Amino acid sequence: MSSTPTGSRERILARIRAAVADAPDAPEAPRDYLGTHTPASRIVDLLAENLADYRALVHRTDTAGLPALVARLLAERGARTVLVPPLLPETWLSATPEAVTRVPDDPGATAGALDTVDSVVTGCALAIAETGTLVLDAAPDQGRRRITLVPDHHICVVRTTDQVVGSVPQAMPRLDPTRPLTWISGPSATSDIELDRVEGVHGPRTLEVVLLTD
Repeated sequence: MSSTPTGSRERILARIRAAVADAPDAPEAPRDYLGTHTPASRIVDLLAENLADYRALVHRTDTAGLPALVARLLAERGARTVLVPPLLPETWLSATPEAVTRVPDDPGATAGALDTVDSVVTGCALAIAETGTLVLDAAPDQGRRRITLVPDHHICVVRTTDQVVGSVPQAMPRLDPTRPLTWISGPSATSDIELDRVEGVHGPRTLEVVLLTD
């Protein structure tokens, strides 16, 4: 055995192995805990409450009302440009005036170029009610991760019929760990030692979430 840190670690591990050599196997851990504490009837309302608690702006609409709502949110923001993922449903922006320039999700776009875009509209992979979290996985209706982190205004559409779960344990089996997952709980924010909150430091300053019912 050497006196190096590696040698010391080996001595410690050897003593531990010797001490537990005759110990019985650990009992099987029970897995009968609840997957969620939220009744199904409360999931969407709880998601809305927690999103608002994180200072996201929450809107509700149905499929027919979505284009007009997206157009209104862009107009209220004064957006002249909107970043569009490659397979964002065309109808979502069908009521947006032609004066608002649609910017495609270009893999070659630099962070500086993306910073000049006013808004971005995306879908999502999942939303988690108990934590007020949106999960994006860079699917074609969401685009690359950077387009949701650089522009200052993000409109995210969540289908309440099939994209909202109660808890993180319910979300994990539905997510692909090989994809670039982005977990968003409210607009980007941080605070200093005086607890002065500053928004928009490492992501959009304004997050608007549309809860879409079919």
